[in-house]
Amino acid sequence: MSTPFHVVIPARFDATRLPGKPLLQVAGHPLIRWVWECARASGAASVIVATDDERVRSAAAAFGADVAMTSPQHASGTDRVAEVVRARGWPPGAIVVNLQGDEPLMPAPVPARVAAGLAEHPQCGIGTAAAPIASLGEFLDPSCVKVLRGGTGEALYFSRASVPWPRDGVVDGRPNDFTHAWRHIGIYAYRVKTLLEFAGWPPTPLETTEKLEQLRALEHGMRVYVAELQEAPPAGVDTPEDLERVRALLRAR
Repeated sequence: MSTPFHVVIPARFDATRLPGKPLLQVAGHPLIRWVWECARASGAASVIVATDDERVRSAAAAFGADVAMTSPQHASGTDRVAEVVRARGWPPGAIVVNLQGDEPLMPAPVPARVAAGLAEHPQCGIGTAAAPIASLGEFLDPSCVKVLRGGTGEALYFSRASVPWPRDGVVDGRPNDFTHAWRHIGIYAYRVKTLLEFAGWPPTPLETTEKLEQLRALEHGMRVYVAELQEAPPAGVDTPEDLERVRALLRAR
């Protein structure tokens, strides 16, 4: 039996490198529509676009999305999702998936996989995903977030550093072995209760140092289950180059 879950898609209009990102045209549709289509195909009980901008609200409503207007003061998409959860009054045990609004190529099964992983591990407060790192360049890239997992599949740590450090696989100070390295995939499932707890905590020292919000959970002792994916989904849209890559891929479909 599949796990019931909701998807909330935070969609902020202002982005430093790509202003108006949710509404940029990609293969005949605004970017946010492709993300919404992925969420709808995932089997979610409901899909909500959460935004602070009337332009995004209007565009999303025009293609049939359920839209929640949220505060422009939120520091992160997680805070925006938490506002929606409070407003909708979902019960404490309900599962909600935070699917970022710039992930138009996220495979539809992934939100369901992350939700199921959390449901199957009641000791955990958050579910997320990881895939094997595919190249040395990826392993060395600080924009590729790595996750260290224990034997139960729970996260031990998230880092931009090249971890685990292969002590016997280093030449001239540079690692050449990434055999046991996993790339973190930035999609999260929460129980309503733990999401509201998490959103109520201030940023923590490790979170501030690495600029990784998920470290806040670990610093507070919240357990995070990491579902395994066979390969990483295509990257999202952060830069103009990303936008052109995604346009080409979706046109090809």
